[in-house]
Amino acid sequence: MNDWLRILNPARVADLGAVRHVLFDFDGTLSVLRQGWEPVMEQVMLEAICAATRPSQEIIAEVREYIDRSTGQLTILQMQWLAGKVRIYGLEKNPLSASAYKKIYLRALMVSVSVRLQALENGSAPARDYLIEGSLDFIGGLAGKGVKLYVASGSDHAGVLREATALGISNYFQGGIYGALDASEANGKERVIQRILDDHRLAGNELLVVGDGPVEIIEGRQRGAISLGVASDEVIHHGWNAHKIERLTRAGADLLVSDFAQSAELIQLLVA
Repeated sequence: MNDWLRILNPARVADLGAVRHVLFDFDGTLSVLRQGWEPVMEQVMLEAICAATRPSQEIIAEVREYIDRSTGQLTILQMQWLAGKVRIYGLEKNPLSASAYKKIYLRALMVSVSVRLQALENGSAPARDYLIEGSLDFIGGLAGKGVKLYVASGSDHAGVLREATALGISNYFQGGIYGALDASEANGKERVIQRILDDHRLAGNELLVVGDGPVEIIEGRQRGAISLGVASDEVIHHGWNAHKIERLTRAGADLLVSDFAQSAELIQLLVA
């Protein structure tokens, strides 16, 4: 076993080499601009559910488990879960809508994200400071092989476009960048995956789904795509993250990588 690659589903090794389309998750898979979003969401959820009371260990555990399980999902769906829990627990006498909770969450999250974005956009920080190691070589190498690339993210569409542009990678995604649209769930990952398969009449092994969360891995697996989990340490942008290994293994990823530092070898494995 390589120290950067783990084959979790040996039965699919024979299917490798035929990849012609690749769908990427964005946050935590390529970009680390939103690194640290989980504790921000946890704090917002706990304050919403518990109002002025101290959260119990049970509520904390429930919120953390849900955030982990829903990583990669549309943010509005996560906030719908939150709004439901606020009503169930009944500690907050003036519950808000899912949209209102989303605004609170994004306002808190963007405190740090905006600083990082501004550093990128004014040139005071290079793109590599906010990319998983080897990302640019991996997507550039795939595009150079004629592979069609896509992004599907649970984050808002405008934000994903801005962040991908600031990172200098937006032009690689000729298949499209699909961020969340609150007016509809048309850009949900399951729908984007199915559209790619249907529009191009693909066999499952011609589509690779790449992500660090369970949502895209599960949705890709259910549709026969090859799934590549990225279990990378977002703080240092490379190396294994033990929690992500566990999460992606549980979701059923076919392959795991610690990052994209070995992009040439990975591309050779995936694309004949």
